[in-house]
Amino acid sequence: MRHYAPDSPEASARIIALALLADGAIDLSEIDSIRHYKIVEKIGIGDECFNKVIRDFCEDMLVSAHRTTAGQLELDRDTVVELLGDIRQPAEQHKLLRSILDIINSDGSLAGSEAVLVSEAMKRWEINLLDVSRVDPPRVRRWATPVSASVPTH
Repeated sequence: MRHYAPDSPEASARIIALALLADGAIDLSEIDSIRHYKIVEKIGIGDECFNKVIRDFCEDMLVSAHRTTAGQLELDRDTVVELLGDIRQPAEQHKLLRSILDIINSDGSLAGSEAVLVSEAMKRWEINLLDVSRVDPPRVRRWATPVSASVPTH
């Protein structure tokens, strides 16, 4: 794999490329999601540079990945964890995990390799899924017994 400076826009773009290719193919819905959520702009990289990082990542996959029985290229966990390690700033980690979720959810199905990517990102970056959720978590109602109320002892 190519080396990018930690927390650089290129390192972030490579994480997006990893999400795009996690299930073995780039779907049109994933590209639409990148546009809809303005992911390229959020990571601070131009379209031309982003496209170059995607091409370079594909080339690196041909060299570094192993081929599954179905013929798809897959990176091992250690390589995924190493790539995730290039993102060290917590704010960038949160932004990227949210972007990963937007991309992998765009086609309405979750491949095993996509689940591994999310799991490894959460573990490596120590992020709870609720921290990057687009939906507010439900509020927990606390029912208290008033101090003056007596509780029956039947």
